[in-house]
Amino acid sequence: MDVDRDTVVEIVVSVGAVGLFVAVLVGIGTAYNQDGLSTTGGVAFVGAITAFVILMSLVGVGLAYYLDQG
Repeated sequence: MDVDRDTVVEIVVSVGAVGLFVAVLVGIGTAYNQDGLSTTGGVAFVGAITAFVILMSLVGVGLAYYLDQG
């Protein structure tokens, strides 16, 4: 199976961003868990999801720019 460099870059960057998102969610879950997710934790959770959507948008634009240069 022959995978070109651009595909490997896309995979590594995407997996890294998703890994960061999962780590943030685990951190929120452990920091704001008192018999369930607290109200502050819920706000942090929504903020993390919003930040993830923005991050993935920026990653997509960045990858499109980077891969277009090559």
